[in-house]
Amino acid sequence: MQKTSQSQRWIFLLIVSLGLFMVSADNSILFSALPTLRESLNTTELQGLWIVNAYPLVLAGLLIGTGTLGDKIGHRRMFEIGLIIFGIASLIAAFSPNAQLLITARALLGFGAATLMPATLALIRLTFIDSKERNTAIGIWGSIATIGAAAGPVLGGFLLENFWWGSVFLINIPIVVLTLFSTHIFAPENQADPQQSWDFLSSIWAMLAMTGFVFFIKELTHFPLNLLYITGSALLTLVSSWAFVHRQKHLVNPLLSFDIFRNRLFSIGVLSAALSMFIVAGTELLTTQRFQIALGFSPLQAGLITAAIALAAFPASILGGANLHRIGFRPIISGGFALVALGLFLGVYAIWNNLFALLIFGFITAGFGIGLIMSVASTAIIGSAPAHQSGMASAMEEVSYELGTVLSVALMGSLMSMFYTLRAPQSVAHSMDAGGMQAASAIDSAYATTLIITAIIAATTAIGTFIFFNGNPKETKYAHE
Repeated sequence: MQKTSQSQRWIFLLIVSLGLFMVSADNSILFSALPTLRESLNTTELQGLWIVNAYPLVLAGLLIGTGTLGDKIGHRRMFEIGLIIFGIASLIAAFSPNAQLLITARALLGFGAATLMPATLALIRLTFIDSKERNTAIGIWGSIATIGAAAGPVLGGFLLENFWWGSVFLINIPIVVLTLFSTHIFAPENQADPQQSWDFLSSIWAMLAMTGFVFFIKELTHFPLNLLYITGSALLTLVSSWAFVHRQKHLVNPLLSFDIFRNRLFSIGVLSAALSMFIVAGTELLTTQRFQIALGFSPLQAGLITAAIALAAFPASILGGANLHRIGFRPIISGGFALVALGLFLGVYAIWNNLFALLIFGFITAGFGIGLIMSVASTAIIGSAPAHQSGMASAMEEVSYELGTVLSVALMGSLMSMFYTLRAPQSVAHSMDAGGMQAASAIDSAYATTLIITAIIAATTAIGTFIFFNGNPKETKYAHE
């Protein structure tokens, strides 16, 4: 790889971060825009579900394959191709005349995101050779990913209050143009390895397995239970998972080498990344719903509440990455999940006692913990793989975050709806949009109950990661490769 100056490295990190912010924000930007889309395009409930989920499902399903493809044709080239696809898909989405084309555009956005996202981390790994610099760079990367995810509802709410609904997609175009232009100037040379193989069929099996699993979770928490859908989605998940694993065992160069999970630090990093995003996405979704439906907040106002998480996560992510070599993985990851649990429990207490300031403080506490976890989890995953597997490791890191998001939206959203139905009077239980004091009380109860479950997950993970860490490593095996 060509030598780069310190200023070139950090400028390139800024360029990569722009693309990452755009992709992360698109994951959640429709949380606040969906009601407007339903009105403008006359979408059904099912179409609305696919408008939201087509993006993360395609993204999560294709990440493993596109990460390995980057090892073959070069991660800079993958980054540029992904930006172009993302820009074209954004234009199609912005001017879609109906729900069907919008769903297609969202799937294409997911394909573009799956192409460029693994390249962002792989390029950081290849650009920052010094382990201390790389830990800081990954910490910044993690904070940008968190901010993008939390900023989606805020950005969507602002655009909807000032422009037409297509602006939530059109905002991507200037970012794509600027990032492409800057990449041409500052990015390191493309490094391809034509000897690497890539198997498209494995990516399809992975996407089908994840899609089936998401549908299984949704149907399992939806009442009344539909046994046909539950059985069908379970079979799709099992058959596709078996086909994926079977194919990897018979490929000379598999998309995913399962031996890498024998590295305990790698496995803990994957688990921590998935659960941290599970908590962020779930908390964000539930909070925007509660404040809009029960308290009449606007989409922008509800989004600003969740911004407290991002504001705290940004400095924490940088601090975690910069001080990893001093503190080590165990206290940062385990302590981060403990802070998340504390913050969410404070939030529940604030809801029960109508203490808005305490709720914000709880979200700030949780956000600080999330920031610590994300930067260090990413370092654990990326640094635990040798350089020739950087694309595979980057893809697994991204899959962890995206799978955490998809499952959180499916599970936590369904749980809140279930708890609301159990708590609300029969006259209003059929819809969370129903008004009245009793309905608002039922929404608050469902919101608090689901937050308690999220807090328990965080606390359990804090204990589990503390126990299963092998010592307290302060760097990864391949930190100096």
